[in-house]
Amino acid sequence: MRTRTTTGLLTAGLLLSTVTACSTSDEPKTVRVTVTQTVTAAPDEGAAPKKDGPLSFRDKTTVKSDDGTSSTAEVLAYTHTEKGPQAPGEELGGDSWATAEIRVCNTGSDRIGVSQDPWSVDYADGTSMETTGLSGGDMPKPEFPMDKSLGSAKCARGKVAFPVHADKRPVSIVYSPEGGEPVEWAVPKA
Repeated sequence: MRTRTTTGLLTAGLLLSTVTACSTSDEPKTVRVTVTQTVTAAPDEGAAPKKDGPLSFRDKTTVKSDDGTSSTAEVLAYTHTEKGPQAPGEELGGDSWATAEIRVCNTGSDRIGVSQDPWSVDYADGTSMETTGLSGGDMPKPEFPMDKSLGSAKCARGKVAFPVHADKRPVSIVYSPEGGEPVEWAVPKA
């Protein structure tokens, strides 16, 4: 009786097989094959964990645009009442300034444009406040750019100011980039 054992290891441990064959001249060959396969996928480091509802601060999310560009966006902090040049006034929709500190990074090879315009704050009653477009002077620093082009692997970071009412706190910060799906981050309760 002859016994032969062959063990094969292929592609860095992804497939392990053991073959044992036993035979004699008048016995049919018996072959037993055991296959074990383990596949491990690396997580997308640019994306936040998938979950229902708004993201938490510092959750980074990947944003894909219709034009094929890709970026990551994240909200780093929120300040409900921030010192600014003067109170925004009712014509701008609030009696105080609030800021969201944000970061957007270009993860593709083509240049992308970043601005304060796609950002807003939403309230529980369904209303929202957009950034005013005011910049410079005594606006809270560092300011997120109003209009900037980012090359591959470049980031922009800074504060976006919103006119708010001091006694009414928003529930989320929303990023609605042109050609991409809106993303929101939950504003923690005071």
